[in-house]
Amino acid sequence: MARITMREAISQALWEEMERDPSVFILGEEVGVWGGTYAVTKGFYDHFGPDRVRDTPIAEAAIIGATIGAALTGLRPVAELMTINFAFSAMDHIVNEAAKLHYMFSGQFVMPMVIRAVGGGGRQLGATHSQTPDAVFAHFPGLVVVAPGTPEDAKGMLKSAIRSSDPVLFIEHATLYQVRGEVPEGDNLVPLGKSKIQRPGSDVTIITYSKMLEISTKAADQLAKEGIEAEIVDLRSLRPLDMDPVIASFKKTNRAVVVEEGWRSYGVGSEVVARIYEQAFDYVDTPVRRVAQKEVPLPYNRNLEQMALPQVDDVIRAVKEVL
Repeated sequence: MARITMREAISQALWEEMERDPSVFILGEEVGVWGGTYAVTKGFYDHFGPDRVRDTPIAEAAIIGATIGAALTGLRPVAELMTINFAFSAMDHIVNEAAKLHYMFSGQFVMPMVIRAVGGGGRQLGATHSQTPDAVFAHFPGLVVVAPGTPEDAKGMLKSAIRSSDPVLFIEHATLYQVRGEVPEGDNLVPLGKSKIQRPGSDVTIITYSKMLEISTKAADQLAKEGIEAEIVDLRSLRPLDMDPVIASFKKTNRAVVVEEGWRSYGVGSEVVARIYEQAFDYVDTPVRRVAQKEVPLPYNRNLEQMALPQVDDVIRAVKEVL
């Protein structure tokens, strides 16, 4: 296995899929000559050419509209949105067309398209560029929503997304691009819609995903020094949401903490907690706790931003409360 960054893993997945399948192409703002806002597509333009690496105007609705049209005609487009916050400008295309056309036309059309979008806070980009609206998009049936937290999952899930016949929103956290991890070499696919136990434990279940996997792992490491063994379940996909590993773990520990970066109200954590109570109520020893972002637009000031985002100490405190 090679130990590479999340950025390298995503770039490798794109490169390998473009080499494998000539119907795959990339479009988005600055993906070509500039090499992508986060340098994911650096070198792609020179290798694959302007027909398969297409710079677009600053117009998210046009980007996603073109992506939908290309998918309907048999291509496999991968659109890059500079930030998931800009997806709001293309909301009608995403939720009323990409997510629904297969259903509305009785399966006559498929929608093999991927939208790569950078989400999350922690980079002092201000309230309108630092949101984590994952639950908003996961609300809509027909749209697959994934948010990997490790380089291995990022590469394997992106390859699976590109080969899928469904529209996939692939959310990449802005602060994870430099995170390193072991990534298998070769054509290693990671299935979409499958949760994974990232750390075994016996005392409490921590359910999380994306950036909060890193935060939860650090919390679990500190808790282990006090003799508390936390099992971490990484959701990886928000739609479809695989609760089987979550329920199995909860039935073992009888205690759970759900950690997400998004706001607590109407969030991913709310859905996970509801399903735990529906599917494993008899195993509940104490109320499930939720750790989430403070209910404010994310501040620009670094100290205030970090105060608003979930931290390791927040997870540790929640775990000790359920114990």
